[in-house]
Amino acid sequence: MIKVVIGGQLNKQAIEKQIREMGGDKIEVIVKSDLDAVMAIKNNQADYYVGACETGSGGALAMALALLGRDNCVSLSSPSTMKSTNEIEAEVYSGKIAFGFTAPSSKNVLNDLIPALLNKNLG
Repeated sequence: MIKVVIGGQLNKQAIEKQIREMGGDKIEVIVKSDLDAVMAIKNNQADYYVGACETGSGGALAMALALLGRDNCVSLSSPSTMKSTNEIEAEVYSGKIAFGFTAPSSKNVLNDLIPALLNKNLG
């Protein structure tokens, strides 16, 4: 089982619902404040962080960038672009553990991100 914490500023409940539906009993999902979510990653209480905001990096990833470092974080979408399925998979397999995206793109991003996380960890 993998553990995903949800931080960020927007759509937390919708993100939680979609991850639960996609992951079933293979994913444990917890909604927290940004700081608590990132600290769960730092303290090995969770495996991955996801968050949404208007830009895909500001409110979604600011705390993760500050505490986990840029090498562990990636923005998967911005207001004008979204990474492709292959690019999202590559970010997962490169070792990224914190993922930010825009609120409007969250459904599409999660449709690529969650299977990639499951395949990498439970494959």
